Amino acid sequence: MLFPVYWMVNVSLQPSGSAVSTPWFPLHVSFDGYATAVREQGGHLATSLVVALGSVVFSLLIATPAAYALAHFRVRGAGVVLFAILISQMIPGIVVANALYSAYNDLGLLNSVLGLILADSTHGIPFAILIMRAFLGSIPTEVIEAARVDGAGQIRAFVSIVLPMSRNALITAALFTFLFTWSDFLFALTLTTTEDVRPVTLGLYQYIGSFVNDWSAVMATAVLASLPAVVLLVVAQRFVAAGVNSGAVK
Repeated sequence: MLFPVYWMVNVSLQPSGSAVSTPWFPLHVSFDGYATAVREQGGHLATSLVVALGSVVFSLLIATPAAYALAHFRVRGAGVVLFAILISQMIPGIVVANALYSAYNDLGLLNSVLGLILADSTHGIPFAILIMRAFLGSIPTEVIEAARVDGAGQIRAFVSIVLPMSRNALITAALFTFLFTWSDFLFALTLTTTEDVRPVTLGLYQYIGSFVNDWSAVMATAVLASLPAVVLLVVAQRFVAAGVNSGAVK
């Protein structure tokens, strides 16, 4: 499973040329591929980063209070809402992309960062609600009631008590939302038609046709595109594995 990753890094460190004749080890290390990748794909990497971070922020702003309400308030029809959210995860992405294309064409959101953020959030928000509700539902109501007794309102209790206790859940939801958005190809392909706004997934796809004889640059772009996800997974894994309620009652 790791061999393709090794081969990607190996080819990226080779001098320019075909991947077929690449030796098993980078005997003559060259960073020309990375220089070309940064020069040609740097803007696409920046676009992907802005879209991914924007999607994370927007998804959590919507999903966190929604999950809190579904977990701790007596919301009529909460079961139906959760079932609808679950069913929404089964809708093929191409169906959503085609519907958004027609709407974006009327609203002028094609080829825009905001349009991609909203589109990618259609995956991030439902998933974050399901993840956050499971965590928030396990927070003892006594903790929230104690804050209310001390004079905190619903919003103050949510911001000052619930959110700090839900740090691990927030990081988990943010991590997966970022990964969904960073690896998105379908929305990028459907909702962008110019070079103005182009995520790195689409840039890499179009890059292959231009540099089919220089695979070192292609693989260097792939390595650079993989780094943010790898770093986030390494940094956030302990938060994902940690329990949401550790130290809460204390």
